[in-house]
Amino acid sequence: MLLLRCPLLLLLLPLSSRPQKLPTRDEELFQMQIRDKAFFHDSSVIPDGAEISSYLFRDTPKRYFFVVEEDNTPLAVTVTPCDAPLEWKLSVQELPEETSGEGSGEPEPLEQQKQQITNEEGTELFSYKGNDVEYFVSSSSPSGLYQLDLLSTEKDTHFKVYATTTPESDQPYPELPYDPRIDVTSLGRTTVTLAWKPSPTASLLKQPIQYCIVINKEHNFKSLCAVEAKLSSDDAFMMAPKPGLDFSPFDFAHFGFPSDNNSGKERGFLKSSSKFGRQTSSKPRVDLHKVCIGNKNIFTVSDLKPDTQYYFDMFAVNTNTNMSTAYVGTFARTKEEAKQKTVELKDGKVADVFIKRKGAKFLRFAPVSSHQKVTFSVHSCLDAVQIQVRRDGKLLLSQNVEGVRQFQLRGKAKAKYLIRLKGSKKGASMLKILATTRPNKQSFPSLPEDTRIKAFDKLRTCSSVTVAWLGTQERNKFCIYKREVDDNYNEEQKKREQNQCLGPDSRKKSEKVLCKYFHSQNIQKAVTTETIRGLQPGKSYLLDVYVIGHGGHSVKYQSKLVKTRKFC
Repeated sequence: MLLLRCPLLLLLLPLSSRPQKLPTRDEELFQMQIRDKAFFHDSSVIPDGAEISSYLFRDTPKRYFFVVEEDNTPLAVTVTPCDAPLEWKLSVQELPEETSGEGSGEPEPLEQQKQQITNEEGTELFSYKGNDVEYFVSSSSPSGLYQLDLLSTEKDTHFKVYATTTPESDQPYPELPYDPRIDVTSLGRTTVTLAWKPSPTASLLKQPIQYCIVINKEHNFKSLCAVEAKLSSDDAFMMAPKPGLDFSPFDFAHFGFPSDNNSGKERGFLKSSSKFGRQTSSKPRVDLHKVCIGNKNIFTVSDLKPDTQYYFDMFAVNTNTNMSTAYVGTFARTKEEAKQKTVELKDGKVADVFIKRKGAKFLRFAPVSSHQKVTFSVHSCLDAVQIQVRRDGKLLLSQNVEGVRQFQLRGKAKAKYLIRLKGSKKGASMLKILATTRPNKQSFPSLPEDTRIKAFDKLRTCSSVTVAWLGTQERNKFCIYKREVDDNYNEEQKKREQNQCLGPDSRKKSEKVLCKYFHSQNIQKAVTTETIRGLQPGKSYLLDVYVIGHGGHSVKYQSKLVKTRKFC
């Protein structure tokens, strides 16, 4: 496979009359150039089987080309946006017969290849818009001239591209384990302990893998490239902690996380670091930090602020290729100071609550005005949680909550309500809770008792499936999304992805099927059906339905796994 970049400007310039031979993976010079990564930085060549980094100016497209000389060639192209969403498109056009069949083995002169580019447009194979790491993979690609167009409409940005004709043997990106989540195993006022399953690339293939943790207070990151773009030039990777310092990864006081203790000094951590000496400058710093810890799969982050939410991301990095893969990030709120045992709820405001495994959380609701009724709405994101409500010490409610539940209690003048939330024994719990004395203040949409999606087997075809779900008497907006999954995708995997608090904004635009409004005054007839078309024969798809309430809060129905017919 031959890869090159051809900016539009170069197409208009006169070319040298001397034929140019593009490097291939079989050439000794090319192998030497691959080892020198600077050779490919912003050059006209994209190598087969190596990742390159480049730069886009806003609203200024870049175009790359590569040649696949033989039919039925495997092909994989990976594009990694860094600090801004990208629009990119992959297309292909046929090469003349003399360039794609059995020949001399010599590539076409670059001048002739560029002439072909200007003469005809290619056939679009794939397009994407967003900030996810996105892939195009084909086990059997035709010979031809492939064109990759990239555009950033938001701002100037970095990006990375990787392309290969041997994806099965290359595998430069570390493989994720069966369960790619980061678990919060311990939560304190100033510490959070994280654990994760090792990458099979390290445990099975025995390749050198190190893990890098990223901590910040804003959001999760989808790639290590995005992290590096966020950090300043002074924020280089830190070395793995020395023996005896495993659970003191860094001193947060150095980058905007004040610490009242001297634990870092007592352990001698970063005692002689000149790099942190430069951080005393007046240059503003982001509350973002990354640290590589070697091949351990448990780590405790210390010197955090109490009662503060942090986002944690984990990246497996192949130290041979320096290419990385992101685990599923998580977030956690550190415990409050001992004197602050409860969280105050505001009337009509949704609060996010995180509870560690087998843990408990206390909340307090004190309406400022007299009220006849008080309503508590609870949305459990993962497993069931237990809620207890006491009014002035008297137990009024004790229920297990799974999904969305609403409880209405009799009010009392100057009453104070204490809410106790107990987490699941299986793992950490996340939920959203709303307390209000105004009956019409409902941020959560109403749900039917049965939130399953039903698929009609007799209506399945090779390219479509028909499904139905229940609605309510309240008019709500419903959005349905589809995602192709492997044939070995099972119920256990589906259960791990059932975070009901993740709304449609977390999905790719390409996965959206449609949105519509629906309700029925007759609850017995509150059923709607939809036929999802344009599917591939014999493929499995995961379907999700989101109901969006008037307050903008969304709840996901139970996911449904469907499969199209293979033969029709």
